[in-house]
Amino acid sequence: MFPYRTVLFDVDGTLIDSNDAHASAWAQALTEHGIEVPVSDVRRLIGMGGDKLLPAVASVDESSPLGVTLGRRKKELFTAALPGLQPTPGARSLLEYLQNRDIALVVATSADDREMRAILKQGGLEDMFAAHTTKDDAAESKPDPDIVLAALARADARPESTVMVGDTPYDIEAAHRAGVAAIALRCGGYWTDADLLGAIEIFDNPAALLAWWRC
Repeated sequence: MFPYRTVLFDVDGTLIDSNDAHASAWAQALTEHGIEVPVSDVRRLIGMGGDKLLPAVASVDESSPLGVTLGRRKKELFTAALPGLQPTPGARSLLEYLQNRDIALVVATSADDREMRAILKQGGLEDMFAAHTTKDDAAESKPDPDIVLAALARADARPESTVMVGDTPYDIEAAHRAGVAAIALRCGGYWTDADLLGAIEIFDNPAALLAWWRC
């Protein structure tokens, strides 16, 4: 029998190939405001929200006037890149398979609600989820467990019958801190399998995870 009643999904890098676009947008926004940060330094933090990323790369508080300006400009740059982004291989097929088995599907992302909905629409996945949780529903973004805990509450789900699917160490840590098992996907790029240690399984992309779950 399928061991889970609820599957939580990260979005960026997991269902949509968007991590590089996020990193480039942050790096450009910072550069435009006189803060030179290599894209590679930003890239390793994609998966966190701006509340974690900006202090880490630029010692800027997200809620400060500069932080708000940077966040606004980053959103503009990412929105411009959005039409060129594609879903990861097998993303919709995996969601359809789970949906057809009456598994509850819940978004658990560090993006804000507006950005999350735009990304899902670009990937043709906006109709696949019963519920969404974003940074708007949590005090802290990943790797803190707040978003995962909010997703569990939103779905009225039990941790022991839930799994989190994500592509970064921050997804895995957030899931573990919420008492939820995690499956990692390599399609987000950047991270090695050693970085994803702690996931119960690691797969190349949603298509590979689907093939395993169908066995």
